[in-house]
Amino acid sequence: MPRSIRVDAVLVQAVIAGALSFAHLHDLAEAAGQTGWKAWAYPVSVDLLLVAAWRRLRTARRDRSAWTWFVIALAASLGANIATAGLLDLHHVPAWLRILVAGWPALAFLGGTLLVHTPADPAPPPAQPVDDEPAAPEVEMHRTDEPEPAPPTASAPELAAAPPKTAPPPAPVVPPALLDHARKIADTHRASTGTPMPADALSARLGLPAPMANAIAAELQLA
Repeated sequence: MPRSIRVDAVLVQAVIAGALSFAHLHDLAEAAGQTGWKAWAYPVSVDLLLVAAWRRLRTARRDRSAWTWFVIALAASLGANIATAGLLDLHHVPAWLRILVAGWPALAFLGGTLLVHTPADPAPPPAQPVDDEPAAPEVEMHRTDEPEPAPPTASAPELAAAPPKTAPPPAPVVPPALLDHARKIADTHRASTGTPMPADALSARLGLPAPMANAIAAELQLA
């Protein structure tokens, strides 16, 4: 209910404003020497140009021509309202105002014609659908009369460089005391068994690393 009351109030206000503006334009045109039906035609011409420019702005808000004619029609309507508010002696209208009123029909006709026949902004092209399938690769066609390039010749495999020979590690130096101890063990084994003591048995008996045990076995000449 409040919405319908608000809409009705706006319509009533629009009717009142339109009637007053219509009457002011009629009075100004009649004061400028346009009598009879001609005085009534001027407000119709101004209002029609204003409506035509506004309709064009609804579809093309960036149209400079529509804005220009909308401002011209609005200025004519506002100018008539101000001029008839007591600021202008309607019994002695200046010559420049008579010229403007007399030239208004041609100006309104030009504006209406341009608004009707000027094409609107072209609509943007519709977006092309995106194809999800990948495009087929293009096959490059070779001319048959051109010689084909020769295949690259296989180069002989390069011989791998021989790894550098590393010198054998030097034999560890056997301390004399350790050598005497090992000799006593070997002699005891020979005396008890009648056979020389094996090198691995001597290494296990002494609990020495292999390089040191081998060096002792070499000194004692054990197998």
